[in-house]
Amino acid sequence: MSERVDQFCSNLREQLNSVEHRLESVKSKLSSAPRETREALRSKLDAARAEIDTRRAEVADAKVRWEQRVADKKAETSQMIDEWKEKREQKKLERRAEKSEQYAAAAIVLAASAVEEAELATLEAVEARLLAEEALS
Repeated sequence: MSERVDQFCSNLREQLNSVEHRLESVKSKLSSAPRETREALRSKLDAARAEIDTRRAEVADAKVRWEQRVADKKAETSQMIDEWKEKREQKKLERRAEKSEQYAAAAIVLAASAVEEAELATLEAVEARLLAEEALS
């Protein structure tokens, strides 16, 4: 593989590892949440909300890039791409590769965002259940 492809794959692996670590963190928080005090749970909720807020612009940008690539993919046909290859239209093929790389990176950002949202939703659900049980006591 070319150095550029190697670098791209390495970057995506790093991002996916980050998502994987985030999922592990969510699982850990979920398993300990029922034993925590409401104050500790509230602190985790606040931290999760702050993390989501700080990444909101990045996620919005990734969503725009992702949607643009989906539209571009619909416009591209395999026949068109074959013509570019046959005519050796390097700039068009290069631009398509760049867009595809941006799409992959945007998809990973959106996946990471989904994990963060899942963490927040999980913590909110645990908090709601604790409040409901306190009301019964």
